[in-house]
Amino acid sequence: MLLERAVSDFALYLSAERGFSAHTVRSYSADLADLERFTSTRGIRTTDAIDLEVLRDWLWDGSKAGLAKSTLARRSAAVRSFSSWLSRTGVASTDAGTRLRAPKADHHLPRVLTRPQIDGMFEGLSERASGGEAIATRDLAIVELLYASALRVSEIVGLDLDDVDLGRLTVRVTGKGSKERVVPFGAPAKRAIVDYEHHRHELVTEPTPAVFLGARGKRIGTRTVYQLIAGLLAGVPGSGPAGPHTLRHTAATHLLDGGADLRSVQEMLGHASLGTTQLYTHVSAERLKESYRNAHPRA
Repeated sequence: MLLERAVSDFALYLSAERGFSAHTVRSYSADLADLERFTSTRGIRTTDAIDLEVLRDWLWDGSKAGLAKSTLARRSAAVRSFSSWLSRTGVASTDAGTRLRAPKADHHLPRVLTRPQIDGMFEGLSERASGGEAIATRDLAIVELLYASALRVSEIVGLDLDDVDLGRLTVRVTGKGSKERVVPFGAPAKRAIVDYEHHRHELVTEPTPAVFLGARGKRIGTRTVYQLIAGLLAGVPGSGPAGPHTLRHTAATHLLDGGADLRSVQEMLGHASLGTTQLYTHVSAERLKESYRNAHPRA
């Protein structure tokens, strides 16, 4: 089979059968498109000509080009999944990627905001929303819910009106792998959502079940939420990414700092592995050590 056709079919499989997010499908497709580019320079255009050495050379080519370890690790994961699919479906006689290894990604502790920084952010948003402008009330509700429920940006933009239960203070979200979970939120988030709902009709241009709408009345996009959070974090001291995931990291860390059970936080975040959630225990430990160094006279 032509490699280009196989990559297209594989992307359809990831989306339709595996339920991967659009973002993941795009990432894997981009990685495999680069594999197509690399193999074409060697005259390889069909799947049966791809073997372990070709895949290793492809990763090595990316390494020489200066790609980050995390990118190489993702590429390795993408092509192993692809070659496994080729083998299972009978397109390839062997699984060429089964022994492929890539450098382990560097693990950096995520950026976490302090309580005063979070409070200052909400004070500014509340002041803007106090005028009753629809976009301002929407922005406050989005940030409140991101922090209250530690949602992913894809989850918050995908919310429909029926997903929010103001009586039980819960929100139903569909996470990675189309897995559904119910997550709690608090009274401040409820107040922000109720206030926004009073003004939501000002944004509506046609019937839509979406909770959060953009300026044109359509379901809000992830880019708009990224721009909102990036703008809020622009003036906040600290290094690291400045996107919606920072609020997710912050919420998880604050929960553990406050004594929440690790498995409860895992369920709230929708992590398949407890090991992923344990990253935040390291963040809490680092914060404790920093506080010790700053406060203890014999640190």
